[in-house]
Amino acid sequence: MPLVIRRATPADASIIVDFNRRLALESEGKTLDVPVLAAGVAAALADPSKGPYFLADDNSVPLGQMQITHEFSDWRNGWFWWIQGVYVRPEARRRGLFRALYEHVLEAAKQDPEVIGLRLYVERDNQRAHDTYLKMGMEWTSYWMMEKYPL
Repeated sequence: MPLVIRRATPADASIIVDFNRRLALESEGKTLDVPVLAAGVAAALADPSKGPYFLADDNSVPLGQMQITHEFSDWRNGWFWWIQGVYVRPEARRRGLFRALYEHVLEAAKQDPEVIGLRLYVERDNQRAHDTYLKMGMEWTSYWMMEKYPL
């Protein structure tokens, strides 16, 4: 059966929690608070304005995910879709799952005249991710990210 990209539903919460937990540990060495993570995933799945998740399924088995969040730019009078929460199971990597997820989201963005671009942030030392995103046509910007967390 071919790879299927689909929008996640509340029934997918446990796999998304697991993927996000693994993502944080692998990419940043962070151990997430699972009850907080589970509540956040449930909130996102219950309210599409918080950012939908997309899953890449092979034979109905989720192998990867991507979440999209939204930012309105008054400077450009349009929406940027932020790619977040990208995770592919280790045994499924290098098989085109990220590409399939990215192209699915890119095509959806192109269909919405209010969407003006895609953005993402990437861990500074994750060279493999840098290379992948550049191959997909993304470009470096002049911005650095800062935060105040927790409040």
